[in-house]
Amino acid sequence: MTPETLQREFDVIVIGAGAVGENVADRVVQGGLTAVLVEAELVGGECSYWACMPSKALLRPGTALHGAQTVPGAAEAVTLTLDAVAVLKRRDYFTANWQDDSQVKWLEDTGIELIRGHGWITEPRTVEVVGLDGNTYELKARHAVVLATGSTPTTPPIDGLADLQVWGTREATSAKEVPERLAVIGGGVAGSELAQAFARLGSDVTLVARSGLLGTFPAEASKLVVAGLRADGVAVRLYTSTESVRENDDGTFTLTLQDQTPDGRTTVIADKVLVSTGRHPALEGLGLESLGFEAQDGQPLKLTTDSTGLVQGLPDVPGTPGTPGEDGENPWLYAVGDAAGRNFFTHQGKYEARATGDAIAARAKGELSGAPEAWSRYAQTANQHAVPNVVFTDPELAAVGRSVEQAKRDGYNVSSVELPIQVSGSSLHSEHYEGWAQLVVDEDRRVLLGATFAGPEVGELLHAATIAVVGEVPLERLWHAVPSFPTVSEVWLRLLEKYGL
Repeated sequence: MTPETLQREFDVIVIGAGAVGENVADRVVQGGLTAVLVEAELVGGECSYWACMPSKALLRPGTALHGAQTVPGAAEAVTLTLDAVAVLKRRDYFTANWQDDSQVKWLEDTGIELIRGHGWITEPRTVEVVGLDGNTYELKARHAVVLATGSTPTTPPIDGLADLQVWGTREATSAKEVPERLAVIGGGVAGSELAQAFARLGSDVTLVARSGLLGTFPAEASKLVVAGLRADGVAVRLYTSTESVRENDDGTFTLTLQDQTPDGRTTVIADKVLVSTGRHPALEGLGLESLGFEAQDGQPLKLTTDSTGLVQGLPDVPGTPGTPGEDGENPWLYAVGDAAGRNFFTHQGKYEARATGDAIAARAKGELSGAPEAWSRYAQTANQHAVPNVVFTDPELAAVGRSVEQAKRDGYNVSSVELPIQVSGSSLHSEHYEGWAQLVVDEDRRVLLGATFAGPEVGELLHAATIAVVGEVPLERLWHAVPSFPTVSEVWLRLLEKYGL
């Protein structure tokens, strides 16, 4: 069949068919518009196949086994090690063996069209796609183009690293076998989670971080995770830089480390090296330069968006239909999820997508003009106030809202209350339960600005805190939310009592 150039028109074009792009398209279709998703890889995106789902599938068996081992009676009934083959097989199940048939079927049932290929913006409201079917598509958007292209790993400037075939998170979460020795460069969420997962699967793991582990969390919380990793045999090297990585003749790797302490230089030998040092918006190759956007000082390109996901600073092209005028009319370019560069969490990206999709549909119908009210269905207000985050290590970390430091920077009159999690529910949960909790309080309004929990399975405590922060529930009213006994949630009562209620 001879390749063709096909011209199509839709109300909304979404570049990127991950979880975020799917949600944007779903919302605009629910709003009565037509939508097309442009995707060169698997429908469902990073979270479904290489991030959230496979990483948690790798982590959960180890957490379940360790949980049983900490409860007398159960401990005597379980083995001491995981069946790595069975864990990897279960991981494959959760990724649907890297097939997207069910996701594609959902698109069809929802009324969303899919074009497989690489797409980029050529002019306002126009996207060109080189299709994987050999055809070229020229797509016109009547109302909006949405960038939902996710993020890509940031490679650190380590000598020798760029020339080597090392693991990123994709390779780690899709690994077919467990390496005997694994070196993890990076002490963030993915590095911490995968270091523990592979240690429990049988790897001899060394984790190297230039600063502390999980530095965005309070030190009292993150140190519990450090202890958990070390209990699983992970050699945790904090405040240590990786100077170079070299491949040896036998296919192994040598990492040369430089401590920021008097210990000096040392080396680590590994069969695989996982680099997990952050991500940045995947905006290259989208034609944004043709719209006047440029990266600054050699840094990856970043966009600024408003509360509906509308890209700011889009140049006005005189005489070109569909570009913003001086009065801000005719908005058409949006960015959501990781591509917007605000919060690199799937759940928050889906939240943004739903608000953006609703805003696009409302603007198309003339029901929304200008900026929406905060906390309306069109505004991503929670991005500024209540972003939840769970680290699925064992013990877990869970946080929402502002830390003490963030609250002070934002000008709040702030106080905090902290204590170990030592309640009847925690002692029943497991022997020697160790946990920690913190509430951050706006003293002027007497409402929560944030909360952090650390300990086994504390992720299940987080949504209550999220509701309290979003709802701005007064502490005096929150005191009447009685936690059931005996549950770990009783820590809420202890925190409020320590605060003085």
